[in-house]
Amino acid sequence: MSQQNRRDFLKTTAAAGGATMPYWFTSVQRPTFGYASANERPVLGCIGTGSRWNSVGPAALNFSDCAAVCDVDANHAGAGRDKVTGIQKKKGDERKIDVYEDYHKILDRKDIDVVTIVTPDHWHSKIAIEAMQAGKDVYCEKPLTLTVHEGKQIIKVLEETGRTFQVGTQQRTEMGQRFLQAIAIIRDGRIGTVKKVTCNIGASSDSGTIPVADVPEGLNWEKWLGQAPLTEYRMKQGGRRGKTRGHYEFRWWYEYSGGKMTDWGAHHVDIAQWAIQQNGKGQGVVSVEPIMQEHPVPYKDGYPTMDDRYNAATKFDVKCMFANGVEMHIVSHSSDGNGILFEGTEGRFHVSRGRTKGGPIEGLRKNPLPDGAIDAVYGGRKPTSHMQNFMDCIKSGDTPISDVWSHHRAMTTCHLANVSIRLDKPLEWDPKTEMITNDRALNSWQSREQRKGYEINVKI
Repeated sequence: MSQQNRRDFLKTTAAAGGATMPYWFTSVQRPTFGYASANERPVLGCIGTGSRWNSVGPAALNFSDCAAVCDVDANHAGAGRDKVTGIQKKKGDERKIDVYEDYHKILDRKDIDVVTIVTPDHWHSKIAIEAMQAGKDVYCEKPLTLTVHEGKQIIKVLEETGRTFQVGTQQRTEMGQRFLQAIAIIRDGRIGTVKKVTCNIGASSDSGTIPVADVPEGLNWEKWLGQAPLTEYRMKQGGRRGKTRGHYEFRWWYEYSGGKMTDWGAHHVDIAQWAIQQNGKGQGVVSVEPIMQEHPVPYKDGYPTMDDRYNAATKFDVKCMFANGVEMHIVSHSSDGNGILFEGTEGRFHVSRGRTKGGPIEGLRKNPLPDGAIDAVYGGRKPTSHMQNFMDCIKSGDTPISDVWSHHRAMTTCHLANVSIRLDKPLEWDPKTEMITNDRALNSWQSREQRKGYEINVKI
């Protein structure tokens, strides 16, 4: 089946059957869509070619052939073109790589099957939604959303279109199998019933005053801002990257991201909710309480009162409760360091990207996990690289290991945690209706006002 026919068939199936292929379907239940031959490779378009793309892009090129790159920074776009050209020439592919500033130029191309989206966070949802509507399969870096509402919008369009969508939370795959092992340990009952989880995700820093500066040559600042309010560009030299309102440092401004709460929460909170089985339909956090928080600027009614420095929280401890009785704390600092501490009725252990430690880990020497325990966590498949899993799922129709539905549950927890520390208020949440219940007026915080011309036009 050709790529174009596959897209048409998926759209027809979605239209005829309503919402299609939600995450709780198994690979047996879902229809399979294969390529015409084993040698057929999808054509790739890369949207966003900044620093993070330098890992994502080459990974995608192991399985696809790129036709075009896009970035609102001409310097990034040019560097992306050159990197793609160099990689593909080594494979004997001499095609000219088209360069665009407007991502719609990629979405409009019928020859492009797959897109990678590696932009600042506040652009993820809009581009991903429009890519699915254009018939593209999507690989989008985390955190996928800026708000809870954006997650609902993405899920609606995903179920309407039936696209294959992988979220870039590589901690589920190639960042070592320690996290898969941790979930397998819990599923095998090695710590009894999980009672408490602590996710140490670190915190952003105080940048100090960042002065207004000229927009760097080649950067379309107005388009970079997208849905966010118009504001002056700021930059201060020094350190590895300096401090700016743009590019890598967007993470530490609530206008464009969610600080460490969404940057690393997208990893550790995701794994934690996967482990305690609170990332499925109707599952998730039921209450969020700010125990402690510090921001680098004063806040009023949930909004920073200064605009000349980073504004995301520098310290925090947020208590999150789940319907199954598990208490989770999302913290900026802990004695164990970055990672996840699982505590149960019969033991405790800590897992991070660098190591795992604790009695249950030491016990594996004498009593290993059953054969296939880690594969079972991975959905009965052998773990692969994140990008290979995505490309395999495009062919098979399986759900990728980092699916949108479970990611939305974890990001809902992180977004609500940010709302609670910004307002310094506890929140009660109904995961079935996805509404704040202790103060209905606070549901306005599920979304943000979007600048005219950059709205996400999907009604929920």
